[in-house]
Amino acid sequence: MTGTFTTRPELRGTFGMVASTHWLASAAAMAALERGGNAFDAAVTAGFVLQVVEPHMNGPGGEAPILFYSAERDEVLVVAGQGVAPAAATTERFRELGLELVPGTGLLPACVPGAFDAWLLLLRDFGSLSLAEVLEPAIGYAERGYPLVAGICDAIARMEQLFRQEWPGSAELYLPVPAAGDLFRNRDLAATWRRVLEEARGGSREQEIDSARDAFYRGFVAEAIASFAAETEVMDSSGRRHRGLLTGGDLASWQAALEPPVERDYHGWRVFKTGPWGQGPVFLQQLGLLERFDLGSLGRESAGLVHVVVECAKLAFADREAWYGDPGFFEVPLDDLLSPVYAEERARLVGEEASGELRPGGPGGREPRLPRIPAPPAAAPGTGEPGRGDTCHVDVVDRHGNLVSATPSGGWLDGSPVIPGLGFCLGTRGQMFWLEEGLPSSLEPRKRPRTTLSPTIARRDGETLAFGTPGGDQQDQWSLVFFLSLVHFGLGLQEAIDAPMFHTEHFPESFYPRQPRPRTLQLESRFGEEVVGELSRRGHLVEPQGPWSLGRLSAAATDGKILRAAANPRGMQGYAVGR
Repeated sequence: MTGTFTTRPELRGTFGMVASTHWLASAAAMAALERGGNAFDAAVTAGFVLQVVEPHMNGPGGEAPILFYSAERDEVLVVAGQGVAPAAATTERFRELGLELVPGTGLLPACVPGAFDAWLLLLRDFGSLSLAEVLEPAIGYAERGYPLVAGICDAIARMEQLFRQEWPGSAELYLPVPAAGDLFRNRDLAATWRRVLEEARGGSREQEIDSARDAFYRGFVAEAIASFAAETEVMDSSGRRHRGLLTGGDLASWQAALEPPVERDYHGWRVFKTGPWGQGPVFLQQLGLLERFDLGSLGRESAGLVHVVVECAKLAFADREAWYGDPGFFEVPLDDLLSPVYAEERARLVGEEASGELRPGGPGGREPRLPRIPAPPAAAPGTGEPGRGDTCHVDVVDRHGNLVSATPSGGWLDGSPVIPGLGFCLGTRGQMFWLEEGLPSSLEPRKRPRTTLSPTIARRDGETLAFGTPGGDQQDQWSLVFFLSLVHFGLGLQEAIDAPMFHTEHFPESFYPRQPRPRTLQLESRFGEEVVGELSRRGHLVEPQGPWSLGRLSAAATDGKILRAAANPRGMQGYAVGR
């Protein structure tokens, strides 16, 4: 640590550390460590608490990609907690409905909920506590109440008219619009989890966890989801009502799985991400490009650094659009995309001026193909005003050297109606598919959408670091700037989180209505007028934002002796705890 002023201390200790996007989740995870659990138990505990206390950011109907380091196995692994499209979800079906894009809300974009199975797989195979122990804090907050943050109330207020007129389950749970700080309960969700626990009782710890997975994916939860999707016409962002495509068979046939990460070296670090069913490799592609520049000579808050990082982001994200998708359905040329030769060739495209083009490359001599982006649809009155769905993040490190980095999301209260009796909504991740055949991320039955969710783990010389942020397409930009701050400028975890942040929206957005904003550059106003002026002269369409408005990073780390953690002041709810 350099002694620079930070908004809060970088925490240091030897027992355990948790950092997340909500203080209650961090505290619950720390309690799991205190009762003898490991980092995996703590992360699962936090994951379920986040589903209760940040329902506008995630829920049981959403997904949870997880990266983790097991000290016992000395290995980084991925829990692929992204559910798949329904078997009935075909491009033809959506075309028959007169749609050019998968709607951003409602039941049509629902994929199989991935979060529950992802958390339980991690708990069963790497944790030590029982399912009842890790669910206890979440059930407690759902039954007895938790104080609402302002963002939840804002989300409900935006959707009030739609809830009253079209989504009765949501109206029953969330209306009248509550006030920030009110104690809020979700008794149906608590009852759902209590019934899961009751049906899972008996047998060994592992058998109980597997029985709970059955109750969710092949039992009463799946039955309620399937009935609701089949029988309910729901108003969505297309301006029309549609039933869902998700069935009991879709849920019964899916399980979360362990996968190897994708990785690359950068300045002494080994960086690990999810496969190309997520946008994670775009982080690694950016590192490959940036390796060709002397970033340390530019200055952390200089126009030169911002320019180079943004121009490299444009190139890497253009490749995301042309090449990324579920590798079970499309042969993603990942080795070529991550090769030094390809990075060298692509880095030569970075000039002194801001590029206005979307320029994917041709890895291995292949011909890139970009999606055709439909014109933005007219706003459909009466469909509510859902904001861009946001996300949660949690990082944990324990005294044994285990680390978890997880980015749960989806199942937002403003994305889909509450399912009666269950207390939660389905996810809408299917909006990230294209309704154009032949693309890596085209809609196909039982395929994973190319998610934006992107936790990170990095290692060097006995040091292991877990970090990440909410933020959709911005996740692998904000996380990158944080990482570059550590590697090239010697900042501590909290200093790197607090430092001014920036990103571009140059490429097609992953969320409905999928529109790109070429040459845009958003940066916090703390960069100053001189930097803004220089970037504008270079051709960037600079959009200064509030001084503390971009990025919601958290991080946890160990060097084998000292544990560290830090969390974000932006949004006024992220918190790190530890001892």
